[in-house]
Amino acid sequence: MNSVLIPVSLALPVVFALLVAFMPAERARGTALVGMLLSAVPVLGLLFLFDYSRAAEFQFAASVEWAPQLGLSLSVGIDSVALLLIALTALLGPVCVLGSWTAITDRPRLFYSWLLVMQTAMIGVFAARDLVFFYMCFEFTLLPMFVLIGVFGSTNRKIASIKFFLYTFTGSLIALAGLVYVAWSASGHYGRWTLDIGELAAAARLMSPTEQGLVLAAMLAGFAVKVPLFPLHTWLPLAHTEAPTAGSVILAGVLLKLGTYGIYRFVLGFVPMAMVEHAPFLAVLAIIGIIYAGLICWVQTDVKKLVAYSSVSHLGFCVLGLLAVNTTGLSGSVMYMLSHGLSTGALFLMIGFMYERYHTRDMGQVQGLASKMPVWSSFMVFFVLASVGLPGLNGFVSEFLCLIGAFQSSSELVAAGHPGATAGALGPWYAAVAGVGMVVAAMYLLIMVGKVVWGELVEPAGHDDAHTGLPVDLSAREIAALLPLAAGCLIFGLFPQPLLGAIEAPVNVAVRSIEFEPVDVPHTTEHAEADLQVGEVAP
Repeated sequence: MNSVLIPVSLALPVVFALLVAFMPAERARGTALVGMLLSAVPVLGLLFLFDYSRAAEFQFAASVEWAPQLGLSLSVGIDSVALLLIALTALLGPVCVLGSWTAITDRPRLFYSWLLVMQTAMIGVFAARDLVFFYMCFEFTLLPMFVLIGVFGSTNRKIASIKFFLYTFTGSLIALAGLVYVAWSASGHYGRWTLDIGELAAAARLMSPTEQGLVLAAMLAGFAVKVPLFPLHTWLPLAHTEAPTAGSVILAGVLLKLGTYGIYRFVLGFVPMAMVEHAPFLAVLAIIGIIYAGLICWVQTDVKKLVAYSSVSHLGFCVLGLLAVNTTGLSGSVMYMLSHGLSTGALFLMIGFMYERYHTRDMGQVQGLASKMPVWSSFMVFFVLASVGLPGLNGFVSEFLCLIGAFQSSSELVAAGHPGATAGALGPWYAAVAGVGMVVAAMYLLIMVGKVVWGELVEPAGHDDAHTGLPVDLSAREIAALLPLAAGCLIFGLFPQPLLGAIEAPVNVAVRSIEFEPVDVPHTTEHAEADLQVGEVAP
């Protein structure tokens, strides 16, 4: 029975997408909400039935043979890291529908059906255990977001959607070339074609340093664009600014994590020694993104573009934790994937609710809303504090662990005797410079909230509350969309240990993969089962 939970969680959003597409427009949003809520039920089953004592193992496995002679199948299975990212995706789905309830009035069937389809694609990325299914879902996320931005976005939506598609599609094609090369190399070792991610990881580590370096570059071309890592970030602010509120929430909450998850699962899993070797250079890019995007935020007047650039800065910390290649850094990075999805997704919701009422995001035209919208202002201050990393809220734990991981990287790698540890280690200077980014982030976000929330009330000329059709302050629907995100920020900030305990085992397995010593893999098919024991990412 457990083996059907993942397929059901993948199928339900597609079923409801078809229902929404062919039903009366006035029933589209209600049906979409029901579909998102029902799709979350099997995810709850995964959370409760998952055996956390074997968190590094891929559980709830299911597979359908497609073309066995070519090693093609559709296989799924999750460890605790994938499980938590799927849970985040399931949480944000209903939130996006509630947040779009009054904002999307034109062509709602098209909007909600693509939103549901994207839910399936995102869950599929995290659940995939074979390369074909992973890449199908990874690429397919482009199409729904392209439609959401291009059809339902703001003034420059066409330019934003085309730029988003071209950047991410081009990067994905280069990443595909690297992954195909890994599969071709593995076929020579196993004597057969296989696209199983565990088998490919074992064989990939047998490649020469030059091959690993080329595969690293190819995969990063696709995954770094998704993050996005400096200097491949230029598509993101425009896409965020032009996207509808739900599009921005999904983009910040989940789609950007496809890049960091790809680095965690494939770059670290397939070519860990190449990642260690090139970690200092990549860490410099991450730190430049942290500081550069933070400084750009200081001169923004569009509050949505400010939060968009803050995502570039925040995801730099997430990548820095991955590049530390130690338990502390990887734990912080996984935590950052989750906490950023909660707090930044919530900030985009807050901005969307403000925009519905004032039809502007200019901080010069909207200020001092605390006197008029106290509930909205209270949530806004809370989520800003979560985003800047206030102790007791979710952002603090993840940022702190990423910095500590970078700080300890040098001594831990050398002590463990890793080949290339001296060249590939980070260290205190990386953490110190990145720490400046924390200060910069706190300053620009607090300046923003100081203008928009506090001070004398400023509203756009000619604004009339009666014309919006919305209550002056947040409605019960809008509060219901925000409460789960606020609860998550508070719980993960006050009680991070259960979350850290859940991801400890797979993170430790990922760290141990760097200690892999190459051995000869038998080239005969009958030894294939033995091959799986050689440096496998997880049991």
